Amino acid sequence: MKKFLTVSLALMLAAQVYSGNRDRQGEAGASELLINPWSSSSGWDGVNTSCVTGVEALNHNVAGLAFVRKTELVFSHTEWLVGTGIRINTFGFGQSLGARGGVIGASVMSVDFGDIPITTTSLPEGGLGTYSPQFINLAVAYAKEFSNSIYGGFVIRGISEAISDVSAFGACIDAGIQYVTGPRHDPDRIKFGIALRNIGTRMTFGGDGLSFRGFPPESQDYTMTLEQRSQGFELPSLMNIGISYALPLNKQMPELHVLTVAGNFTSNSFSQDQIGGGLEYAFRQTVMLRAGYNYQKNLTDPSLRVTALTGLSAGASFLVPLKKGGPRLGIDYSYRASDPFEGTHSAGIRIVL
Repeated sequence: MKKFLTVSLALMLAAQVYSGNRDRQGEAGASELLINPWSSSSGWDGVNTSCVTGVEALNHNVAGLAFVRKTELVFSHTEWLVGTGIRINTFGFGQSLGARGGVIGASVMSVDFGDIPITTTSLPEGGLGTYSPQFINLAVAYAKEFSNSIYGGFVIRGISEAISDVSAFGACIDAGIQYVTGPRHDPDRIKFGIALRNIGTRMTFGGDGLSFRGFPPESQDYTMTLEQRSQGFELPSLMNIGISYALPLNKQMPELHVLTVAGNFTSNSFSQDQIGGGLEYAFRQTVMLRAGYNYQKNLTDPSLRVTALTGLSAGASFLVPLKKGGPRLGIDYSYRASDPFEGTHSAGIRIVL
């Protein structure tokens, strides 16, 4: 417990260093870092900081990666804000290094914006062809079980945003811990979690797309290639603090029916803070149904709301053993409500060896 409190205090102090205020809202870039691309944990709408486990923890609280017992592979496809044509594909894996070696993990997330018409001031209707931005995030993570109650880890993430002639690159780090406790007969009942995310370098766009032919200041006799400087931008750093409580609904067979209640607070440096809660019902850890709601200021007022996501989410998972005591195959789905657009749908497959 002392170790948990020490690390928690360190993360909170670090968050204060990078914390923002209302005047900074909207100034950060690389907003894809705020998207949860995984089809299972997104059904909670981000309120499962304390109880997220496996590979999907890389985008929420990396401490949960430490719960991978052997090998886990996850693929997820997201139709982001249906109607915009944005698609997100994500693949990740986790590999245990043994009882005392911890767990390593990695993931790659690619955002597909489709083909966008090229327009100019002289040809605002297009006709010059199309282009497609390429947003890719690569993550490498390590997590470890430090005791029966304390789990922790970190993520190093590379960020790439580019079109054919302009690009920006950056890097950031995430860190997180989970503390598991409860009564002696059920020591895993209560969980606490803290995660500090997206702490990293400023990003700046550069490339041939920012250059043009012009006259130098000292002469009008010849032209030369001049490059415009792009303003740098910060990453959307944030801190998550969460708690969850697992309630067995059958005392004789506690693993038969389990209801988990979770709450979470998110402190965003460059956007509205959020507070939310969620529920998950699990039957034999084979069928899981979940729902969550994340609230931020003015979320229910369409005229003042600053996000397309309206806070409500739901999802389901089916984890079926392929053979007794062998690998398990999971199928996940989640839906996140939005206004406008037609919501966000995610579907994925998990293989747990």
